[in-house]
Amino acid sequence: MKKFFKVIIKSSNWRCQTMIRNLLQAGVYIAAAASGLTDVTDDSVSDVIDSAAEATTEAAQEVNQFVQFVQDNIPNLIGFGIKVILALVFFFLGGKIIKWLRKIVHRSFERTNVDAGVVQFVDSMLKFGLYALLIFMIATNFGIESSSIAALIASAGVAVGLALQGSLSNFAGGILILLLKPFAVGDYIIVTQEGIEGTVKEIQIFYTKLATVDNQTVVVPNSILTSNSLTNVTARPERQLDLKVGIDYDSDLKEAKKLIEDMLYSDPSVIQDEEIKVFVDSLGDSAVMIGLRAWVKTEEYWATRWRLTEQIKLTFDEAGIEIPYNHITVHMKADEKNGAKSQDLF
Repeated sequence: MKKFFKVIIKSSNWRCQTMIRNLLQAGVYIAAAASGLTDVTDDSVSDVIDSAAEATTEAAQEVNQFVQFVQDNIPNLIGFGIKVILALVFFFLGGKIIKWLRKIVHRSFERTNVDAGVVQFVDSMLKFGLYALLIFMIATNFGIESSSIAALIASAGVAVGLALQGSLSNFAGGILILLLKPFAVGDYIIVTQEGIEGTVKEIQIFYTKLATVDNQTVVVPNSILTSNSLTNVTARPERQLDLKVGIDYDSDLKEAKKLIEDMLYSDPSVIQDEEIKVFVDSLGDSAVMIGLRAWVKTEEYWATRWRLTEQIKLTFDEAGIEIPYNHITVHMKADEKNGAKSQDLF
């Protein structure tokens, strides 16, 4: 087959050179006639044709070299193409198998009622490890020595470890979160130093995702959660409601306390089995501060707090109990005949 291609290439090159020589010869004569030159000799024409023939020969040789290279490496190119196709097929099938294994692990965790944060963390680790193993197997299939890959990973690991110190601390923080369990998926946490708060949605290898009350997603590095003190608001099923309200010194204190007690004992969200307190918290500059404490379910905390605050204001208005507020008395100086005038600005 190779000899056949060589014969065709040689014959085609000879024909092309002959055709180009004839065309150049005719072109030189036509150009000379058009420019009015009469001293054009066969030697000058031959020189032009020879230079053009040399250029054509060089181009033909380059084409021949390329064709020869393709002919010599056709088996290698075909083999490489087959390896690429097999690698793509292997990667596709490997991805399907990895998804299947992740589903099996996830279902097994669900049967044993494992914490959702642990499930998410293990799933992320499993996905990362299995895909790394898949890529390693595909690389060895291309003829790369496993020892070379191991050496490359070892040498690159040091550089990557230095460059990704923050990511490694986040990874360590994720492991600490799973072991110590300061919070779980679904808890509402507050990181006071960083001004971060929200409901935990996912605990991943490097980051934890929070959802704020206005449904924004906050991605927090795990190292921040483990290196700062945080408040887990929903760690307990019950939460104490603590409110304070001020009444005027001239108002009936006992009546105000009785009204608040009636509200608490009649509210369906207040846990009646727990202690309910209504007390005088302090004597302020312009109000007697009444405090109340009661226990509610954690998920009903804010709704109960807002409802009781509004109910206290409406009930005090109906009973004629005044809730004082700050006001300023301004004395306006008039002329000597009219004397001084005063006006309260609220």
